[in-house]
Amino acid sequence: MKGKQESTGAVRFFYGTRVGRALLRGVMRTHADRIAVRYLCSGASRPFLRWYAKRNGVALERGHGYRSFREFFIRSRNGLGVDTAPEHLISPCDGWLSAYPIREDSSFTVKGKRYRLGDLLQDAALAETFHGGDCLIIRLTPADYHHYCYIDDGVQGENHYIEGELHSVQSAACERYPVYTLNRRCWTLLETERFGPVVQTEVGALVVGGIVNERENAPFCRGEEKGHFELAGSTVVLLFQKNRISLAGHIREQLAAGREFRVTQGMCLGGAGEALCCPAET
Repeated sequence: MKGKQESTGAVRFFYGTRVGRALLRGVMRTHADRIAVRYLCSGASRPFLRWYAKRNGVALERGHGYRSFREFFIRSRNGLGVDTAPEHLISPCDGWLSAYPIREDSSFTVKGKRYRLGDLLQDAALAETFHGGDCLIIRLTPADYHHYCYIDDGVQGENHYIEGELHSVQSAACERYPVYTLNRRCWTLLETERFGPVVQTEVGALVVGGIVNERENAPFCRGEEKGHFELAGSTVVLLFQKNRISLAGHIREQLAAGREFRVTQGMCLGGAGEALCCPAET
């Protein structure tokens, strides 16, 4: 399956043209997010809900009863299936997976943009513990369920919310700006039983970037819901220490060819191991 990495026309305009970038800066300065939140949480957003579902191929059941776009966006999936083999690494969410090696200077590169873990987490000491590890990025699309779960049993620490901007996470935006260190985000250190310390970061996107995490400083079980995004597209970033994971061969093959891999919440991505999980950088 080929990764859908193209950007919409609107995103290409706002990030790929000088006029578009000027307009985008103006919109961000006007606090349009507050207006958008009020609208998307109100009954007035129901026509937009229907348009959004049709445009993105989401089937709306007859008599669905969603009173607002927000109620539709945060809908839960019925009958979530989770791979039950304890040694398997599962996906925390739906989306398109990409993977990158973390260099010895705690940085990785996406779409030509270099990211330092110290900037992503704003915690230099923690960033250093992931030297030589692996970074998995899962980009959620409008058609996906925007909930995410725990990838293993373990104990989590505090939720660290970082206020930031709300850029798109589509390809055209990632090529222009280092969006993962600019955008609003929340990271949590997960002490997992099988994969060691893992940092999971939820990244908000577009004009609205709601991130809702259900708990902190508490034990968790594999497949339990960790939280959800509200109102707009988003991304989940997972950081693993060196030699902690190995992606499945068919996934590595597709990523090595420069294509994202389609994943669903709870599916097996690989397992614990010392094999190199990430494709070589280009």
